[in-house]
Amino acid sequence: MAFTASFIAKTLGLTLKGEDREITGINTLENAGPGDISFLANRKYAQFLSATRAGAVIVSEEYADKVSCALVSANPYFDFARAVGFFAKPQGNFSGISELAAVDTTAELGENVTIYPFVFVGPRAKIGANCKLFPGCYVGEDCVLGEETVLYPNAVLYAETVLGKGCIVHAGVVLGADGFGFVRTPLGIQKIPQIGSVSIGENVEIGANTTIDRAVLGMTSLGDSTKVDNLVQIGHNVVIGKESFIVSQVGISGSTKVGDRVTMAGQAGIAGHLTIGNDVTVGPQSGVAKDIPAGLTCGGSPCVDGKTFLRTLAVMPKLPDMHKRLGFLEDEIKELKALLGKKGDV
Repeated sequence: MAFTASFIAKTLGLTLKGEDREITGINTLENAGPGDISFLANRKYAQFLSATRAGAVIVSEEYADKVSCALVSANPYFDFARAVGFFAKPQGNFSGISELAAVDTTAELGENVTIYPFVFVGPRAKIGANCKLFPGCYVGEDCVLGEETVLYPNAVLYAETVLGKGCIVHAGVVLGADGFGFVRTPLGIQKIPQIGSVSIGENVEIGANTTIDRAVLGMTSLGDSTKVDNLVQIGHNVVIGKESFIVSQVGISGSTKVGDRVTMAGQAGIAGHLTIGNDVTVGPQSGVAKDIPAGLTCGGSPCVDGKTFLRTLAVMPKLPDMHKRLGFLEDEIKELKALLGKKGDV
């Protein structure tokens, strides 16, 4: 697949400066060849511009004269992301509905639906137009998939799970499994039936092997355009707003409410029944045990505001030396007390 640099520039609304080139791929500044387009979004990589072999580079105006073919952008990283679309190859090449799929006669299938072999679609499920279900997917009874939603291999949707249009669910995801609902009783541990459901908004992407539990009652929900990474656990009755980032290995306990545009970095752990406000950023490996007001950046375990967290990080390497000095000071205090005690006896 080949495009001219001028065509890419025109399509993306960018200005071409320098020679027009034929572009057949996309790569980093270090690894790009003459047929590749690359980009510079962080000035610390500007050193690679002089040596890059890239045929064209997406850059801001200040670097346009550093390469022989520049696509000038106000936001090079954003336009790089759009340029990737020229060369992205779709997964899979099967179309239609496989005879090896098990689709219940009461299920409703929209136009141009693709269902690979060994997919199961349960009673009364509704699959929107242009959806694609890869091998091994399970769609339980009364599930709803919005138009153009994709389920990659072995994704599992328990009964009554609802996804909006344009969602991407990666391999091994489980939506709607029972939440961790148990109670200790004189008769032993009793299971609390989980009879709620899961609702996913539009244009949500869920990474591989992530699990989102169904609600005890009501709904576990994710808002429009929220993006969830691989290996995330979202507990029952959790509500997450729109345009949030939930990064890999985050765990959110049941009944926590998360606002819009929240970022939770990798391995953050969120206790249950909390409220996380809009525009909050939670740092990696943070342990959140109390509510976080809107707009706060925080980190650490236990989680504290960003400035306190950074001061704590600065002190931590000094702790061994401080501990040693504290020991010396304690010894000196003991010696002084002993001397003062002897003088008192005179």
